[in-house]
Amino acid sequence: MSTTLKTLAIAGVVAASVTGATTTAQAASKEKCYGVSLAGDNDCAAGPGTTCAGTSVTDYQGNAWTLVDAGTCTEIELPEMADGTARSGSLEALDRDLPA
Repeated sequence: MSTTLKTLAIAGVVAASVTGATTTAQAASKEKCYGVSLAGDNDCAAGPGTTCAGTSVTDYQGNAWTLVDAGTCTEIELPEMADGTARSGSLEALDRDLPA
């Protein structure tokens, strides 16, 4: 292998390592926030009968999550429920009834 090819191979490995570290750091600064996404706009895990991203069936579905900046989930302001009950994001899945 020529010196040029070795240099390119090493540069590729270094670039891949830096990219992986950046992605990991970005993911670490995010957290799953349940009950804040609009219908069809969740990141993943929208409960039984769904597969993943974009599968929530109602706004603010309690078992659907969206990645948000770490430390902001429970501070997200959401519209009140129909009965006037306040709602906010949660770090754990919520037991919110789905529409019939």
